[in-house]
Order: sequence, then C-alpha cells, then structure tokens
Amino acid sequence: MNIGILICGHFSDDIKARYGTYRDLYADMLGPGYACRPYFVVDGEFPASITEQDGWLVSGSRSGAYEDHPWIPPLEGFLRDAYAADVPIVGICFGHQILAQALGGTVEKYAGGWSFGPVEYRFRDGPSQTIVAVHQDQVTVPPKDAAVIAETDFCAFAGLAYAGKALSFQPHPEFSTAFITDLTEAYAERLTPEVLDQARQGLDQPLDNGVMAAQIQAFFQTAAGDPSL
Repeated sequence: MNIGILICGHFSDDIKARYGTYRDLYADMLGPGYACRPYFVVDGEFPASITEQDGWLVSGSRSGAYEDHPWIPPLEGFLRDAYAADVPIVGICFGHQILAQALGGTVEKYAGGWSFGPVEYRFRDGPSQTIVAVHQDQVTVPPKDAAVIAETDFCAFAGLAYAGKALSFQPHPEFSTAFITDLTEAYAERLTPEVLDQARQGLDQPLDNGVMAAQIQAFFQTAAGDPSL
C-alpha cells in the first residue's frame, strides 16, 4: 500500500541526524507492506491529487493548527477533499488536530499547559496504552462526524475515529523511548520544572507503540480492502 506522509514540521538538526525525518519514523512504524513517500507540506510541497497515494498520514508539527501559515489552508482543503472522496487518512498529534479543525472541530492551546513524555491513554474499546505525548495544543471540540475512542483526564479527545474514513491520535506511536529521552533534554528549557520532572520520571515506562501501530495498520488494511498487507 502506498502511503503519502504529509510532513508538517521539521526536526532539529541533532534529532534529524539521529532519527531521520517523520517519513523515516512512520515507515518504521508501519513496517513491511507500506511504501511511504514524503511530501513536505510545511514547505509548500503538496501532492498533485488526493488519489496520488492509496492513503495519507499527517505528521506532527511545532506549529499550531490555528496559526496563520500559508500552507495550513491548502492542507485543510486537501484533507477535506480526501475525506469526502473516502481516501483513508491517519493524523498524529498536529495531524490529529488539523484533521479535526478541517472537518469542523476546534483546536486551542490548552490552559493546562504541556503534556510531555509517556502517558497512559484510556481506550473506550480495549485496554489502555502508554504512548508518548508532546503537545500544548489539543482538540477541544471534535467534529460532529468523529467518535471519541481514547482519552485522558488531561486530553478528553485524544483519539478520534471517523466512520472508517479517517483515524487520528494525539500521542506519537512513532516516538521511541530513545527519541523521547533525547527530545526531553532538547525541550528542557521550554518546560516547567514540574512537567520536566514528570517526563523524566516516566522515561522507564514501556511503550505500547506496537499496539497503536497495529490499529493504524488495521485501519489502512480495511480501507484498502486487503487484509494481507
């Protein structure tokens, strides 16, 4: 299955040198059976059409979905068109937020501040999953077509499912323990002492990345009608 990775942000040079781009992380997450092509929409690089790939995965970003960047309106339009045409979409972190905003939801900088490091997410149909969070913004009003599938006390709309057409998560199943360890130190000066201490204390928790990755793989497989992928 051919998946277009809509890259909405850049890593720092240090992080990129160690881990590559979002495309590399998502390709590792999806595994065999998926060919991942990057489109740096943050730099104005968009696909020629919504059907250029079999499905789309929208990345994280340092930007806010509500900010005035020239690439955000065309990205929202692209996502609305893909959604209307039943081309499968997965959104992660910023991707989760921009998809919700494009489809009529609301995204805001949360008054509670940062969620940073491994976090346990409660799923309404299945066991909890511990996945890395890195965000201040979050969906505060989901679109009418979205069903809430995951939540925390801090983030009420952490997982949204859109009737088999789209799936999105606030946390990062592509971020490993090594990655979030390095990112925690890179963000140390931006975080409050309390958030930084909590993040560091959580770094020894095992992550359920494989569980969430399997959910994403199953969504793409179902959308493609090919369970052998």
